[in-house]
Amino acid sequence: MANHYELIHPKTHLRVLSRYEIQMLKDVSSETHELVRRCCYAALNSGSQEDDYLQLEEDFSNFNVEVQQEDRGIVLNLVNPPARAFVDGEIIRGIREQLFSVLRDVLYAQESILKAHRFDLHKGEDITNAVFHLLRNANLLRPDQKPNLAICWGGHSIPRHEYQYTKDVGYQLGLRGLDVGTGCGPGAMKGPMKGCTIGHAKQHKRDGRYIGITEPGIIAAEAPNPIVNELVILPDIEKRLEAFIRLAHGIVIFPGGPGTAEEILYLLGVLSHPDNQEIPFPMIITGPQESGDYLREIDRFIGLTLGEKAQQRYQLIIDDAAAVAQSMKDGFKEVEAYRRSHSDAYFFNWALTVDEDFQLPFEPTHEAMAELKIHKSLPQHELAANLRRAFSGIVAGNVKASGVKRVMQYGPYKLSGDSDIMDAMDNLLNAMVEHGRMKIKGDYTPCYEIVR
Repeated sequence: MANHYELIHPKTHLRVLSRYEIQMLKDVSSETHELVRRCCYAALNSGSQEDDYLQLEEDFSNFNVEVQQEDRGIVLNLVNPPARAFVDGEIIRGIREQLFSVLRDVLYAQESILKAHRFDLHKGEDITNAVFHLLRNANLLRPDQKPNLAICWGGHSIPRHEYQYTKDVGYQLGLRGLDVGTGCGPGAMKGPMKGCTIGHAKQHKRDGRYIGITEPGIIAAEAPNPIVNELVILPDIEKRLEAFIRLAHGIVIFPGGPGTAEEILYLLGVLSHPDNQEIPFPMIITGPQESGDYLREIDRFIGLTLGEKAQQRYQLIIDDAAAVAQSMKDGFKEVEAYRRSHSDAYFFNWALTVDEDFQLPFEPTHEAMAELKIHKSLPQHELAANLRRAFSGIVAGNVKASGVKRVMQYGPYKLSGDSDIMDAMDNLLNAMVEHGRMKIKGDYTPCYEIVR
């Protein structure tokens, strides 16, 4: 079959590259070229309902991206791009912008953060500074805006009634002039943005922000949705999670699978640190009436593992989109007052203490997963960190290339710990499987095993 080519010029940012950067992107054997190729394919594949890594890998194999230098700047030559990215032969504008966001973030992360040794990425303070630089380079930091960014977390594989509810909440947030950020993919990451655009339109708000925050390991299975108008790609899941909480003025959490559990445990682990006890951070767990039992199962899991004090850091609101938005807006007033009184920036939450256990990248090998200490005797934030790692490994085994390949080669990850915690984790994971929260389509084969 003959190759199909498309030439794409930038319309907004990243119009020029250095000869060195061009050479890196042209070198097909380089890590940078492969990262760009994978992330560009994900952006072009926006709207896909496929999260099977093996199927995605097959579709991806014939795709390539070449960067060419012209007198007026750069141009992307796309080889066999997905047809869904084009309308009447023209690339969708939002997808065009996301393509050049990919180039911007991958090049900057590789050359200015990961290889430049400007920061010691084994030290917490330097990791936070690296996250700040990555967000600033992506132009996501807005010093002139008061707190109004609601980050929304939730599953990419959710039923229709939950998706509709995420749209309803997004609509109510938009009516109140709030902006929305998500993990940028489908499901509960797309719904709030879709609803928010309608709320903004009714209020004639023309500068609405729909921020998508992702990382290379997961972007292929959770392709950015085209509503995202500010995309940033962080180098790994830990920096992505820190970017979420440093940018956010509050977080709304919808029903989801192991990735959402990972995010909840990350946030509660950070908020449970002794240094963060007085810092206001609105957090709401919510969903439609049909999802109430599942959300209460999550609430019980948090109570059993992290205790009542952790449960007090969030509200559980069932089937009331307007109440979610109103509560978030009220919470933003507390955030604004606290940051003003402490001379803290509105655009980046410097005050939060994030322990290095939540910052250092966790590579979910079978050995690392088996060695996780999941015991109630640990300090609360340390237990939360290890539980977060366990769910992160399950996410990797479900959708990330490296994790899927490991599970295929060595079998399921084995997890062990205190019997009551492991029983609760098993119940929660079984509920995720029963409700179809592990995969968008097809039968699910567990990538984990609870060892008792």
